[in-house]
Amino acid sequence: MKFITISDSHGQHRNLELPKGDIIIHAGDISRRGKEDEIKDFLDWYSGLDFEHKIFVAGNHDFFFEKNSDKYIADIVPPEVTYLCDSGITINGIKIWGSPVTPWFHDWAFNRHRGESIIRHWDLIPSDTDILVTHGPAFGLLDKTIRGQTVGCEDLLNRIYEVHPKVHVFGHIHEAYGEMVSSGIKFINASVIDENYLLKNEPIIFEI
Repeated sequence: MKFITISDSHGQHRNLELPKGDIIIHAGDISRRGKEDEIKDFLDWYSGLDFEHKIFVAGNHDFFFEKNSDKYIADIVPPEVTYLCDSGITINGIKIWGSPVTPWFHDWAFNRHRGESIIRHWDLIPSDTDILVTHGPAFGLLDKTIRGQTVGCEDLLNRIYEVHPKVHVFGHIHEAYGEMVSSGIKFINASVIDENYLLKNEPIIFEI
């Protein structure tokens, strides 16, 4: 199966040029300010894409998903789209788990303090996960800011090495776009915009 990965479109989704594939994954920050009209516009666009499966997690800008009830969100998200929030889906035997959580930074959406508060979320990741989708990166892996700081989550890194998924898809740190392999795991920072919020980076493709 061919997977197309994107992240951090921040409202610029309709300007994206997407390659063909079977499954598309968006790793969060679908909006600029998390307003309902932004979310609805994204979901209208996303649901109409020509992919068999369309999966996404929210990001730290996507306040709508943190502020509204699960029932309201379920009513908003089209049936053709899968929203993952500390939850998973299995497609053709491939187990995908997604979480919007990122380490605390200026009180954005889905922020959790490092340590016990965030570990509770990472402990939910099943041990048989094949593809992990989080908004933010693990520590030291495609997480370096323009100032040279590594800002990924150490606790997430520990859990990833315990679970050992085939692929970890994320975004959040726009300037760290790219892919790499560590301990046999493919790590993909799929941010499509750069640090200046300019649409610059291509979707990243992988196959399982």
